[in-house]
Amino acid sequence: MIRNVVVGISGGVDSAVSAHLLKERGFNVLGVFMRNWDEHDEAGRCSGEQDLKDAEWACRRLNIELRQVNYVKQYWTSVFSQFLDDYQQGLTPNPDILCNKHIKFDLFHQHALQTLQYDAIATGHYARNSLGDFLEHAGSQTTEDVRLLIPADTFKDQTFFLAGIAQAALRRTMFPLGGLKKTAVKELARRIGLQRLAEKRESTGICFVGKRDFKAFIREYITSKPGNFVDIDSGRIVGTHEGVHQWTVGQRCRLSSYLQPYFVARKDAASNIIYVAAGHEHPALHSSRIHIDAVNWLCSRARQQLATEGSLRCRFRFQHTKPLVDCQLRPFEVQLDAPLRAITPGQYAVFYDDVACLGAARILHGEPLQCLEQQVAMER
Repeated sequence: MIRNVVVGISGGVDSAVSAHLLKERGFNVLGVFMRNWDEHDEAGRCSGEQDLKDAEWACRRLNIELRQVNYVKQYWTSVFSQFLDDYQQGLTPNPDILCNKHIKFDLFHQHALQTLQYDAIATGHYARNSLGDFLEHAGSQTTEDVRLLIPADTFKDQTFFLAGIAQAALRRTMFPLGGLKKTAVKELARRIGLQRLAEKRESTGICFVGKRDFKAFIREYITSKPGNFVDIDSGRIVGTHEGVHQWTVGQRCRLSSYLQPYFVARKDAASNIIYVAAGHEHPALHSSRIHIDAVNWLCSRARQQLATEGSLRCRFRFQHTKPLVDCQLRPFEVQLDAPLRAITPGQYAVFYDDVACLGAARILHGEPLQCLEQQVAMER
C-alpha cells in the first residue's frame, strides 16, 4: 500500500500542483528541493535561490514540509563534467537527459525510498505511468512490464527527457499531471492560491547557462582553439572559428562574401576542422541512416522483439519538439523512413510506439545522404 510520497519540489507550478493533487488524495506528502548547481560560483546567474524561495512559499501554502538535498558535487561529476567533455570532443550533449538519469531518478529516487523510507516519489513531469498516475495499479501488476506513457498534453510531453532513466525506477514513480493539460494545471494553481506560480515565467534552456549567450558561457570552461571552416564539397577553407565546442551540426556559420549561407555539416575534433555545406538543404546536412550506442530500454517487449527478430518498427525523434518519424530499429542502427536534417552526434535517439516511450540511445553519427548517394552510384 503506497501512502507516503516524496515530491521533487522545484519552485515551479507543475511540482506544486503535483503535491496538491497527492495531498488531496490522502497521501502523506513530503516536499524535497534539489540543489544541483552552485549559484555562488555563477554570481547568482541561475534562478536557484528564487526557485528555493518559491518552493518554500508553495509548501507553506500547501501545508507540507519541505526539505533540501544537495547534489552539487554529484551533478558536477555526472552531468556537467560529461557536458564539457562532450563539447571538447565535438559532440552536442543533452544535460537534461543526464540530470534525470543520474540525479532525479537515481540519487533522489534512492534518497526517498532508502534513506527516508518513503514508498514512492512524484515529479511534475508531463508523462504517464502504465501503473497509473498515482501508482494505483502497482499492487495488481507487479509482474507486468511497467511503461512510460505519452501524457494527455502531447505539446508538453516530457517523456523525451525521461527516456534515459532506469525502467525499474518507474515502479515507484508517480506523474500526477499525466492526465492534465498545462492550461488546466495553471487554472488549478490559481484556484488553490498558487497564482504567483501560475504566472511565473517558465524556465527554458540549460539551467546552468541561464540567460547568458552560450558561446560566452562555454568560453569560461573550455579554452578557445582556432581552426578552419572547410567547404565539404570543394575542400576549400572558407573561414575560421574559435573551437569546435562553439558550434553544433546544422547551425548557420554566418560567413560573409558567399552566394549561399554555410551550415555546419560535420565536426572533426582531432583536426579541429568544421566541415560546412552551402545551402540549408544540402544533402550533407540530411541523414536517413543513424548509428547509435546501446539502447536504454523502457519496454521489455520491444527489447525482446529486437533481440529475437533483429529489427523493430517504431517511431523516432532526436529533438523533443519535433514530430515523430517512422523508422526501422536494428542493433546499433536506425533507418528512417524519411531523412531528417542535422542529426547531431551526442544527442539522443528516442523511440516510441503509438502510446509509450520505448527507450533511447545516444547518437554516434548520421550518414549524410550525400555519402549514401555516392555509395549507391559506386555499386551501380
